[in-house]
Amino acid sequence: MAAGKTIRTYFNGSWQDGNPAVMRAADHAMWLGSSVFDGARRFDGLTPDLDLHCARTNASAEALMMAPALSTEAMTEVIRDGLEGFAPGAAVYIRPMYWAADGDETLIAPMADSTQFAVCLEEIPMAPPEAAATLTRTRFRRPVLENAVVNAKAGCLYPNNARMLREARSKGFTNALVLDAMGNVAETATSNVFMVRDGEVFTPIPNGTFLAGITRARHISNMRADGLAVHECVLGYQDFEEADEVFLSGNMSKVTPVTAFDGRRYQAGPVAKRVRDLYWDWAASQK
Repeated sequence: MAAGKTIRTYFNGSWQDGNPAVMRAADHAMWLGSSVFDGARRFDGLTPDLDLHCARTNASAEALMMAPALSTEAMTEVIRDGLEGFAPGAAVYIRPMYWAADGDETLIAPMADSTQFAVCLEEIPMAPPEAAATLTRTRFRRPVLENAVVNAKAGCLYPNNARMLREARSKGFTNALVLDAMGNVAETATSNVFMVRDGEVFTPIPNGTFLAGITRARHISNMRADGLAVHECVLGYQDFEEADEVFLSGNMSKVTPVTAFDGRRYQAGPVAKRVRDLYWDWAASQK
């Protein structure tokens, strides 16, 4: 699915303009879902944590029993080269991807050394600071490692997220606040989540049911360096009902205030604004 107005694609060692076909009908990933990806961002001429996103792409491939085709350093260099094709001020979504072309003797498991690689760069604007989300409960939950590859950013996980979003939007909300298999809040359908109470920040503790994001970790580091108390802990729906402020953390928009959770209403609060300012200041310092 092409989401951006301008796209550049790297495949088989070269860059092409547009959205070319890169997968064949009988490829393992086409019928058995052996694909992984990651998402990074360029904005204001900055590519914060690009190396960490590339490293996670390789870790995700390994989790799906595929052999990464590029080192983290080589992948980073390929992406930086591709970004030269965009205007200096363009906001770009950076998506490196791996998938398996062939299966092993079982057919079901991918052949590790058949890994294919591509990068899709799409020009997609950053959300404005005033953009906000609304949340609701969902009956769908995050799986655990014993029954899904939750230690990877794998394409096969996302149909479950899509069910959460469809349910939330049918109820008039933009996103879903999702529980893990044990009944604790894990994240939303698209991002990690934070809540604020009495001036302190709380976020679900990573327990292997969701990806604790790179941007999430950066926010925690920035907040603690700024003197904010941040707690990674077990949280339930009631904690969010009693929160003073809620905000989301994800690569696409970095920080998104939440203005509603079912019948509970919030203001876009000062902590979310501070976290956004801290992130942009930190990113600018990495030039």
